[in-house]
Amino acid sequence: MAQPKYEGYCECTPTKLVREKFGDANVYFQNAKTLLTKATGFIAAYDFTLNPYRGCQYGCSYCYAAAFSPNTKMRLDWGKWVIVKENAAEILAKELDSWYKKNPHQPPIIYMSSVTDPYQPLESKHQLTRRLLEVMLDYRPTLVIQTRSPILVRDIDYLQRFQRLRINMSIPTGSESVRKDFEPRSPSIKSRLNALIKIKQSIDYFKGFIPKISITITPLLPTFPTDEASFIDKLAIADRVVIQDFHPSHHRSLVASTRQEAEEIKQKYAWWYDRQQLSYIKFKEKLVSQLPNIEIKEGKEGFGYE
Repeated sequence: MAQPKYEGYCECTPTKLVREKFGDANVYFQNAKTLLTKATGFIAAYDFTLNPYRGCQYGCSYCYAAAFSPNTKMRLDWGKWVIVKENAAEILAKELDSWYKKNPHQPPIIYMSSVTDPYQPLESKHQLTRRLLEVMLDYRPTLVIQTRSPILVRDIDYLQRFQRLRINMSIPTGSESVRKDFEPRSPSIKSRLNALIKIKQSIDYFKGFIPKISITITPLLPTFPTDEASFIDKLAIADRVVIQDFHPSHHRSLVASTRQEAEEIKQKYAWWYDRQQLSYIKFKEKLVSQLPNIEIKEGKEGFGYE
């Protein structure tokens, strides 16, 4: 029987995709041909990127990943669709087997994820990322997880078994009202910080589990002066803070991928963006001053494992 074409049906590949709903997101299922992708650009220090999903329910207004949507309609609907790579665990095991046959004494360095959030809300149901962690435990790669989701805490039982792990928690602003403007679908700032607290507390229960923790303020969004000092104090839970300006002009690909939605929201914060470079410099100076024992890095140099 022919696959019915639901409203919004994804015709991005020849594969017939089955849709379900999760919240207001259309969910499609697809068998991936490959899972590990050679890392390039700002994460070129890694061997591979790993994206369990395509698309992201958080749908942040400024996200560069929207530019990699399968078609124009899906780019415009960023945040309202996700493609689940159903066979991801099986493909990952095969690809890691292949890596170790060629590099028996060199665990790969993997960045999860570059164009999706591995712990977006759908993960709570499908547990695809959890299954990938289970596969990776047999191979023990160096792993960096990039997320903005407290769902991460669910997998402490697996995470504590990785010998080389860095968790990058994205927190672009210290003001909740700013977060709601730029990324209204994403978890609260408090919930993200609480997730890191739980990760740190787990060190007391799992001997030898000492993950590296970064807070990535990328892109740096406005933080109201009344929130700034307390926000920076809370960043001390990390061993590294990474900042990057809002799609700086020398990153042409980022500028080109910025959606109109984000540009319109920026106009609401003219007090920050009318002097964007100065705002960035002053915020960085405050980070350095308030966090003397924390590593402060900018852009690409902050996204490595070490």
